Amino acid sequence: MLDDPITYALLAALAIALVWAAFTDIKSRRIANWLNGAIALGAPVYWYASGLSLWPDVAIQIGLGVLVFAVGSILFAMRQMGGGDVKLLTALALWMTPLVLLKLVIIMALLGGVLTLVVGIRNVMIRRKKEKTRWAVPYGVAISAAGLWTISNLTMNAAAMTAVAQ
Repeated sequence: MLDDPITYALLAALAIALVWAAFTDIKSRRIANWLNGAIALGAPVYWYASGLSLWPDVAIQIGLGVLVFAVGSILFAMRQMGGGDVKLLTALALWMTPLVLLKLVIIMALLGGVLTLVVGIRNVMIRRKKEKTRWAVPYGVAISAAGLWTISNLTMNAAAMTAVAQ
């Protein structure tokens, strides 16, 4: 349940970690393993604070993480996604229910498409100026932004439900 201050604090910590992941991805095109690990290790604490049962709730969360990692690994092997991005999305998947994760992936894809267009336009402009510096797409930004959007929706919906219940 999201009516516990600890749950809100955990989501706030996740939001800070996502902002940090986006910043480092923009700055260095890398997302640190320790950051992805911290996000993943925070998920069981969130499960406990949220009151998830081991079966089937936690099993579903772990299954989602495995599924996201498997699909991400295929995309990594095809050079369509970076390793840090796969790990970030996997760690984030551990925090989301299946429906929320689906929404996150849709938002991530839309934001990633816009980000790809922006980077592509910038690279075309640089090519015309005959400069050598080209950008890669920092997809961790789209993952983080979708995660932040999802967290804000979760907390706003929970706050609205609490207000209605009172």
